[in-house]
Amino acid sequence: MSLASAAPLSHCYDIKSADLPLLALLLKTTDIHAVEAALKAQLAESPGFFDHDPVVIDVSALELDETCPVMDFAGLTDLLRQQGLVPLAIKGAEGLQKDAAQACGLVDASDLRVRRPMPQQAAPEAVQAAIEPEPRVPPPAQAVPTLVIDKPLRSGQQVYAKGSDLIVLAMVNPGAEVIADGHIHVYAPLRGKAIAGARGNTQARIFAQCMEPELVSIAGIYRTTDKELASEVRGRPAQVFLQTGPDGEKLLIQPLSA
Repeated sequence: MSLASAAPLSHCYDIKSADLPLLALLLKTTDIHAVEAALKAQLAESPGFFDHDPVVIDVSALELDETCPVMDFAGLTDLLRQQGLVPLAIKGAEGLQKDAAQACGLVDASDLRVRRPMPQQAAPEAVQAAIEPEPRVPPPAQAVPTLVIDKPLRSGQQVYAKGSDLIVLAMVNPGAEVIADGHIHVYAPLRGKAIAGARGNTQARIFAQCMEPELVSIAGIYRTTDKELASEVRGRPAQVFLQTGPDGEKLLIQPLSA
């Protein structure tokens, strides 16, 4: 004869609310092959960008018709897992679309607020992937140490400081790329690409002792060398940051005062 535990069942667990930082994939096409090509192109430029990150799929911008009344969520979720993402929820789905998503294990997250998509320079126009965290992100239990690079970065090399700031003590040559979820400090000439706030941190900044970049970007808003830098910042100590105004966010490059 089995004996029941004398301990109350309420002592078995606690139920608490939790905040989870999510990425958002805002789909503009039902063509999974186009989505796959765009993700592979992004990962080719930034290997390791996704590391089993939870993601919510936003289908509110999809235009469905009789030829494609329902998104292939089974194929889409398999694709995302192959690319290092963990699909958890669906946003903007209704009717059959919502039923199909929930049948694949996606929970309804219609009330989730998603920021506007970041510009995708290399991805096809048919799809834009917005990889940005939700505004309410709790501080990590353990601080991620700042990544420090003390050797020059040659063309084709890439460094990514995931979840932290990046400090580079040597030259970032043309064709090299430095990426950080936080700030980027280059105590040498910056002549390659610098991408700060890679996961949507609009407060991130880029600092360089000699500002001569091919491209600078903060939270997906970028500027290339197609537009020449002003003489007061070109080749001089300068910083890059976002300024929010009535027309939205604008990328500014200003000299660093002594």
